[in-house]
Amino acid sequence: MVVVLWLKFKNDMKFYSTKHQAPDTDVKEAVLRSLPADNGLYMPETLTPMSEDYWKTLSELSFEELSYQFAQNLLQESVPAEALKKIVYDAVNFEAPLVELEENLSCLELFHGPSLAFKDFGARFMSRLMSHLVEEGDQKLDILVATSGDTGGAVALGFYKTPNIRVTILYPSGKVSLLQEKQLTTLGENIRAVEVQGTFDDCQKMVKTAFLDEELKTTFNLSSANSINIARLIPQAFYYIRAYQQTKDKNRPLAMCVPSGNFGNITAGLIAKKMGLPIQKFIASNNSNDVFYNYLKTGTYEPRPSVRTHSNAMDVGNPSNFQRIQDLYKGSVEALRKDMAAYSFDDAATLAAIKEMYEKYNYVACPHTAIGYLGAKAFQAENPEYQVIFQATAHAAKFIDVVEDTLQQKIDIPADLEKLRDRPKSATLLSTEFEDFKKYLLDRG
Repeated sequence: MVVVLWLKFKNDMKFYSTKHQAPDTDVKEAVLRSLPADNGLYMPETLTPMSEDYWKTLSELSFEELSYQFAQNLLQESVPAEALKKIVYDAVNFEAPLVELEENLSCLELFHGPSLAFKDFGARFMSRLMSHLVEEGDQKLDILVATSGDTGGAVALGFYKTPNIRVTILYPSGKVSLLQEKQLTTLGENIRAVEVQGTFDDCQKMVKTAFLDEELKTTFNLSSANSINIARLIPQAFYYIRAYQQTKDKNRPLAMCVPSGNFGNITAGLIAKKMGLPIQKFIASNNSNDVFYNYLKTGTYEPRPSVRTHSNAMDVGNPSNFQRIQDLYKGSVEALRKDMAAYSFDDAATLAAIKEMYEKYNYVACPHTAIGYLGAKAFQAENPEYQVIFQATAHAAKFIDVVEDTLQQKIDIPADLEKLRDRPKSATLLSTEFEDFKKYLLDRG
C-alpha cells in the first residue's frame, strides 16, 4: 500500500510559483486558486518531452487525440485518464485549419469556436477541468476575469450555466468593440459583467488585488480564467501542434507568428517547444503596446500604461505572462532571442495590412490577424529560408466597423454574432478603485 501511494504521488504533476516564495501544489490548487500566495504564476514542475513515437505518428492522430496525449503527458496522473479524455474531446470539438496564402506563408485560423476567437480553446478546456476539480461539498467557485476584448466572450460562453461556478468579467469601458461587449454582457445567469472606467491594465490589477485580499479570500472561493491561470495555457498548446501537423514540408525550418498582448498564447507555444514541438522560432507581433518588443531589443523590461489601438485585445502595457517567459528562459534575454523574434506595428500599418490581405489574397482579416501577418512578412523578409505561419486569432466580424471602414464594403457576420446586436446590455459601471470592486463583490455575496 505504501508503494502504491508513493507511485501516485510521484506521477501527480506538481506546480511551483515563478517567484519561488510559495509552496509547490497540486493541479486542483493551481487551477482553482489561480495565483500563488507570493503573487507569482504557477508553472508545471517538469516539462517532459513527448516521445519520438508521438511525433512520428502525428499525421495519423485526430486533433482531439493529439491534444489528449499532450495533456496527459503534461499533467501526468493529476487527472484520471478517462476524465481528462472527456474534458479534451469535449473542449476541442472545432477545427484550427491551416490556410495557405502563398508558398511558405500560411494562416492558422483559430476563430472557429463559439465566441469566434482563439480563446475558446482555453476557456472551454478550463471550464470543464474546473467542473471536474470542484468536488461535491466544495464552496461555489467565483471566477474573476479581466478582458481586453476576446477573453470575456470566450469565458462567458465557456462557463455559461456551469453548475457551482459564477463568473465576474471586468472590461474597460469604451475600449472593446460593440459585438465583443455584447458577447459578455447579454448572457445573464451565472455570468456578470463589470464595466471599468479605465484600461485593461486597471481591470487586470483589480483582479490580481482581489486574490491577495484576505477578506475576499475568506468570503469567496476565488479563481481566475485569465491566462494567469495555468489551465488556460495547456489547451492553447494544442493548436501549435495541430499547425505543425498540417505543414507539408517537415524539413524546412518553421516559425510561428503570434499577435501578442498578455503573452499567454505565445507562452503556451514555448511550453510546447520545450516538450519537443519542432517550431524553430516564435515571433511576437505587437501593436503600439510594445514593451516586449523593446525588451527583446534592449534587454530592459519597462512596463507602461497601455494605449488604445484598433487591435484592442492586445492593448496590454504590463503582460502578466512575461513572468512565465522569464522563468522558462531563466531570465536570460540572450537565450530568449535564440527562440524568439519580435516586431511592432501601429494602427496605420494595421489598416494597410487588412487592405493588402484582402486585395492580394481575398482574405478578410481582423486587426489582430493583420498584425500577425505583418510580423510574419517582416520575419520572412529577414529569414527567407523559413516557412512561416501566423495566427488568425479572431473573426473579422467581431471588429466589423474597423474592417468595413478599411475595405469600404460590407462583410458577412455569422448568425450567432448577428443576433447579439439587439440584445440589451447588462453591466455594472465601476471606477478603477479596488475598494469599489471589493464592495461590489461583497454586496452581492
